[in-house]
Amino acid sequence: MSDDLARLAEVSAEDARAYLGTVTEVASGSAPDAAIPMTLLALSQVLVMGARLGAIEDVVPTERFEPDIVDPELDPLRTGIANLFEGLDEYADLVDPLTSTELTTGSISSDVAGVAGALAHGLRHYDEGRITEALWWWQFSYLSDWGERAAAALRALQSLLGHIRLDADEETISEAEFDALHP
Repeated sequence: MSDDLARLAEVSAEDARAYLGTVTEVASGSAPDAAIPMTLLALSQVLVMGARLGAIEDVVPTERFEPDIVDPELDPLRTGIANLFEGLDEYADLVDPLTSTELTTGSISSDVAGVAGALAHGLRHYDEGRITEALWWWQFSYLSDWGERAAAALRALQSLLGHIRLDADEETISEAEFDALHP
C-alpha cells in the first residue's frame, strides 16, 4: 500500500470515529438544542471523507471475500435521533435525481444510522489491520449508499435549520437587525 493510501485510511478512520462519536452523543439526548447543528456538522464532515474516497481510483482489496462481521445494533442510535427529531424526521426525496423524478420519503434518523453502520463496518476492518479492505468498504459503500443518504439527510437538516432561523416573525427580525447595527 502506498503512503498516500495509508494516510487516507488513517484520516478516514479518524473521520469515521468522529462521526460515530458525534451522532452517538446527539442520539443520547444530552444536548437537544444542539442536535440539529451537531448532526449537520457531522454529516458535512463525513461527506468530505466520502468525497476524498470518491475522487481516487477504485480501491481493490487483495482478497475477494469479506470475513463475517457482526454489525453493531443501530436501533438505539436510530431511535434516539428519531425521538429528538420527532415530527421533523421524515422528508421528501427523489429516488434518483439523474434517472427519475419519482418522489419517495427519507428519514434523517435512518440515514444517520445507516451512515454510522457503514462507517463502523469499515472501522472494524481498519482496526483489525485490513486497511485496504477498510478503504474498499468505505469507498464502495459511499458510492453505493451512504454518500447519497448522508447528502439527503444533510439537505433536509440544512432546510430545517434555514426554516428555524429564517421563518421568524418580522418584528423579531427587525429588532435583531436594529440591535446588531446599534450596539
